[in-house]
Amino acid sequence: MISPSKISRLIACFAACSILLGPCSCAGAAQTYPRVDLAPGYEVDPAWPQRPAHCRWAEVPGVAVDKQDHVWIFTRTNPPVQVYTAAGQFVRAWGEDIVGRAHHIKIDREGNVWLSDIGLHVVRKCTPEGKVLLTLGTPGESGEDARHLNLPTDMAIAMNGDIFVSDGYGNARVVHFDKTGKFIKTWGSLGSGGQNFSIPHAIEIDSQGQLYVADRNNVRVQVYDQRGKLLASWRDVIVPWGFWMSANDDVWVCGSSPMQWRIDPKYPTAPLGCPPKDQVFMKFNTDGKLLQLWTVPKGEDGQEKPGELNWVHGLALDSTGNLYAGDIIGKRAQKFVRKN
Repeated sequence: MISPSKISRLIACFAACSILLGPCSCAGAAQTYPRVDLAPGYEVDPAWPQRPAHCRWAEVPGVAVDKQDHVWIFTRTNPPVQVYTAAGQFVRAWGEDIVGRAHHIKIDREGNVWLSDIGLHVVRKCTPEGKVLLTLGTPGESGEDARHLNLPTDMAIAMNGDIFVSDGYGNARVVHFDKTGKFIKTWGSLGSGGQNFSIPHAIEIDSQGQLYVADRNNVRVQVYDQRGKLLASWRDVIVPWGFWMSANDDVWVCGSSPMQWRIDPKYPTAPLGCPPKDQVFMKFNTDGKLLQLWTVPKGEDGQEKPGELNWVHGLALDSTGNLYAGDIIGKRAQKFVRKN
């Protein structure tokens, strides 16, 4: 027999549990539970940007954001360079007479615009209005020497103005120039060792001068000093397609989760042979620790909906944490608004 005092204690315990867990219903009514949701999320803005009629888009391999939060789109049509505000208003467009085939785009600390051109085998430095200030490589000529590049994919600008180019589709190397464009050195060749690359597809540099190379088909990010010494290798975490370096050295990478390369008859001329299986964004610190992971639904060819990506190629973030992404098969740039 249960004593009255024990019954009282049981009733008190049940009442306390009811307060913590909420009301209980034997009829299966919906329960409410306390929760805390700290994960950042992103919501596509389907109305961004408001493109004028003459600004078409094809594949969008390059995206960048400048200090004014202007968003720079590098696309494979005319005009190839298009600029919009974070709110979506058109600013300017240019580049028809100087761009062969767009790849990545960067804005340096002085506001100069850098373009990697896999059509003309050059990297160009331009003013924000489109005046060419410097050309690396020989326009229209491919090669693997001090004067030639072969389908260069990206560039990174050091604090002292030195330029590092991922000479990545036709060659498999990093090329170092001084700020005037004078050749200094090169390193890398095709393979999977520490001094090898298999499509070095993008390159970035942090505030301490460390270089990050998206060694795409080796499924790794390689970290070097400016002499070409390998410092770290982030292997089998992401197939890296593009970088964005934040002001506080967060290393953003877009691409897909690791996958085996295979030939897909639908994409016989594609440099990777087959589409990525998913669409992934990752944020690392400079030691390679993963700080944030976010995935986006992969769209179907020609049927991509707002908020879906198909072969994401480049990314950039503005000062409030909104994310901009360009893709190849989806043929568009999109704004994803950060939601806390």
